[in-house]
Amino acid sequence: MGWATRFLAAVCFFAAGVVFAPDVLLGARSGSGGSGGAATAAKVAHLLCFATSWGAALWATFIGGIIMFKNLPRHQFGNLQGKMFPAYFMLISVCAAVSVAAFAYLHPWKTASTVERYQFGFLLAALGFDLSNLLVFTPMTIEMMKKRHKIERDLSIGEEVGWSKNVQVSKNNPTLAAMNKKFGMIHGLSSLANIMAFGSLAMHSWYLASKLEM
Repeated sequence: MGWATRFLAAVCFFAAGVVFAPDVLLGARSGSGGSGGAATAAKVAHLLCFATSWGAALWATFIGGIIMFKNLPRHQFGNLQGKMFPAYFMLISVCAAVSVAAFAYLHPWKTASTVERYQFGFLLAALGFDLSNLLVFTPMTIEMMKKRHKIERDLSIGEEVGWSKNVQVSKNNPTLAAMNKKFGMIHGLSSLANIMAFGSLAMHSWYLASKLEM
């Protein structure tokens, strides 16, 4: 995913540029909050990228992953997740970076209200948690998963659905028990970062809903 990493880096640098020098990169806004074409484009980009991040996180965290875990052999599930999650975190990281840039353009820090500054903080936090997963926790989790799969294959387990055989065998196998502990710690940090990013988006969804006129 070298090209995707370079693309994400470019988007993040652009987002940082918009945060610190929005008028230089995108031109001056027309009126308070912006009413010109650039402002409208920023609003569309922010809304679409936020919705994409929110929907992808909701599905991957609470629906898709649980269904796959309950129905796929465990090693097959792990290998599939190992392919999906780098793409998933790449997608939501790019979307989060665009959302940060668009919101910063529409609500410059110097003139933003306290509420708007808090919302910018939530979006920035979501980006930070997503990047930590993409660049740190997910690669570590996948590497640890591959090591555990090798141990389990040697013990002729891993093709079943669920954790039952792993739990039983690890009681009498210190190597597998130690690997389970390491994997659980790294996977737990990854899950925590994912939930924190989702929570930050949830806070921003409340703000967006308050701006709607139904």
